[in-house]
Amino acid sequence: MTAPLATLYSAFEEYTLVSAGPLSHVAAELKKRLEVTDMLSTIVFDDTSSAVCDLDLSGSLEDVKKRYYIEDHPVIDQAGKAKTRGRPKLGVVGHEVTLLPRHWEWLKSQAGGASVALRKLVEQARHDNRDIDQLRFAQNSTSRFMSTIAGNLPCFEEANRALFASDKRRFEFEIDLWPEDIKIHIKKLSTNAFPATIPS
Repeated sequence: MTAPLATLYSAFEEYTLVSAGPLSHVAAELKKRLEVTDMLSTIVFDDTSSAVCDLDLSGSLEDVKKRYYIEDHPVIDQAGKAKTRGRPKLGVVGHEVTLLPRHWEWLKSQAGGASVALRKLVEQARHDNRDIDQLRFAQNSTSRFMSTIAGNLPCFEEANRALFASDKRRFEFEIDLWPEDIKIHIKKLSTNAFPATIPS
């Protein structure tokens, strides 16, 4: 049984990459830096979504390592899924769905009922739209990172427009003079952000 890969993170101090890897590693590295120097503005990003991660670096280095160890080493159940703390969940989430009467009638007539039919429709749509969803996710993640860390850099607006216009050549031209660590990270995030780079 293969355990799910831990999410990776990148920590930037202004425009310089100062640590990268699993969250416990990044947190420990930042704690060490904090003990020997006054860190400048440091931002930690989720390498997949570019969401900003606020770290609690209080306590000793060992306290910090233990605090984030569980994030990188989830307990895996027999189905190969990460267990969460607290009450076990069945994996089913209920939300309100609003449809016209004719839609409900059609769903009720399907084998397995409305819930089974809706799940099948969603899975089919996910499969059919996989490439465009991948592109949109990569564009949003790249733009989120750029907006957070490079919003004041020259040509930011132009680069963001080129990103969503799927103009890779223009995009790379606009970010060409940006700090090297920022460019390298952006190029990783934007691997699937342009139609021609989506794997077949």
